[in-house]
Amino acid sequence: MDSIQVVIAEDDFRVADIHERFLRKFKDIDVVGKSLNGEQTLQLLKEKNPDLLILDVYMPDRLGSDLLPIIRESFPKVSIIMITAATDKVFLEKALSYGVENYLIKPVNREKFDEVILEYIKKHSLLSSNQEINQNFVDLLFHKGINEKGGKSTGLPKGIDEITLGKVKDVLQKSIKGLSAEEVGKGIGASRITARRYLEYLSSIQEVKAEVVYGIVGRPERKYYPL
Repeated sequence: MDSIQVVIAEDDFRVADIHERFLRKFKDIDVVGKSLNGEQTLQLLKEKNPDLLILDVYMPDRLGSDLLPIIRESFPKVSIIMITAATDKVFLEKALSYGVENYLIKPVNREKFDEVILEYIKKHSLLSSNQEINQNFVDLLFHKGINEKGGKSTGLPKGIDEITLGKVKDVLQKSIKGLSAEEVGKGIGASRITARRYLEYLSSIQEVKAEVVYGIVGRPERKYYPL
C-alpha cells in the first residue's frame, strides 16, 4: 500500500505540530502539508490531493464546518477527521451529514488519537486491497460484525489478521509465478514464518495451491499459487 497523504488544517501552529508529531508514529502516513486557515486548506487540497484531511472547526477566515460542502463538491474522495474544541451539536450533525470519518474533541487524548488514526489506516488498507467484495468485507469496512465481547468477529482463526491476509492475497495476485513464503514475507514486510502461517491458512481454505518445487541443488521449496 502506498503511504497515506495527510493535510492538517489547524489555526494554532503549535497544535498542528503536535498532531504532526502524533502522526509520525505511523509508518503508513506522510504529512504533506499544514494550513492555518480555510483558504490555505482549499489550496493545499488542490495542490496535494491528499487521502486524509485533519480539519479544525474554528479558523480565522471561516469555520471548518462551512468548508465541508465545498470540500465534498471539489474533493469528493478525501477522507476527513475533525479535531475541534467545538461541542455544539450543530457542528457534529453537519460533520455526520457530510460523511466525516471521525470527530475528536480537544484536548485530544493521545491514545484516542492513535485509535482513530489506526482505524482509518485499516479502512484505507481494506479499500486499497484486491479482496473480494462480500458481506464480510462490507461489515469490516463499516465496523460491524462485533462479537459479544466487543471485538470484531471476522471468522478468522487466532493469529490471522484480515489486513495482513489482504496484503498476502495482493502479493500473490500480482505475481505471474508461484511464490515462496520468504518472497511473500518480503512483499508484505513481514517474516517468512508469518507469511507461511497466512499462506498455509489460505491453502487450508483452498484459496491458494501449494506445491513442492525442487531447486537447482535439489533442495525442496514450497511454492504458493492463487486459485
